[in-house]
Amino acid sequence: MDEERIITSSIKEEDFDIENSLRPKSLDEYLGQEKAKEQLRIFIDAAKSRSESLDHVLLYGPPGLGKTTLASIIANEMGVNLRITSGPAIERAGDLAAILTNLQENDVLFIDEIHRINRSVEEVLYPAMEDFCLDIIIGKGPSARNIRIDLPKFTLIGATTRVGMLTNPLRDRFGVICKLDYYKEDELAEIVRRSSGILNAGIMDDGAVEIVIDKEASIEIAGRSRGTPRIANRLLKRVRDFAQVKADGHITDQVAQAALELLGVDSLGLDFVDKKLLMTIIEKFNGGPVGLDTLAASIGEDRNTIEDVYEPYLLQLGFINRAPRGRIAMPMAYQHLGIPYEEKKK
Repeated sequence: MDEERIITSSIKEEDFDIENSLRPKSLDEYLGQEKAKEQLRIFIDAAKSRSESLDHVLLYGPPGLGKTTLASIIANEMGVNLRITSGPAIERAGDLAAILTNLQENDVLFIDEIHRINRSVEEVLYPAMEDFCLDIIIGKGPSARNIRIDLPKFTLIGATTRVGMLTNPLRDRFGVICKLDYYKEDELAEIVRRSSGILNAGIMDDGAVEIVIDKEASIEIAGRSRGTPRIANRLLKRVRDFAQVKADGHITDQVAQAALELLGVDSLGLDFVDKKLLMTIIEKFNGGPVGLDTLAASIGEDRNTIEDVYEPYLLQLGFINRAPRGRIAMPMAYQHLGIPYEEKKK
């Protein structure tokens, strides 16, 4: 069901068409994540001044916040090539060896979903990260021998949405660790305005292109984007289509609201799945607490999907609470859904 939601932070097939064109190419163009940007700028400048490869970088945070984009920017800033792969794609140690031996000096290797990397592959990764070499065992039994292959110095950038699933030995080998947080509304509004220009949607100040967007409309889209640039860009694309057909290409605050209501995205970025989850807790279980397995069975979803996809944003809003006995709907959820809240007697 998550793949069907327009406000899912996971990448959808339709995103591939626009994401590459919207990606910033430098740290100066990259909006938000000021703390991570400041750290990376210092480390990149230091590495360039010494003509060395950048230390290994770990980027972690919810999906859709720009981890892949940052990896591309780091490679651009360092003036080196970027090789992209993912944890599940590297099934055997030989796959990793093939990738590493084809890298050039100081290149960047980006491994998305690094927490899903095979443990046997991870063991091979340790000497590659520390000593820039591969230890490969050839043969079996008494005739087996160890061969060490030297590698060019490279930078590994790992990205994960679940940093707690990384093993300590792997996490400790990253010299730079950056946490990406959900974006603020004003940052997302700025991203929407930047993206609208790239998508030829234009800005109200220009008035020279076919489709224009008001500043208030960009704020409206940002407020319903769940703190995630990927969702903001996806909603902008849908609102642009709506405005082109229904409003002569002029995206005003009212047009944006009408388009987003049509898409089923409310003022806080909640959709039918979020509301179904909240209403189930409130109506069927008297506000909770309700166990995760019971809740999953009630709404017909997998417990991991609820825990990893649906709950984080509701927790951030303060709409639900993870208590020892289960999930509890908080007063702010009642208020948002227009349901009277009666405090339970202890």
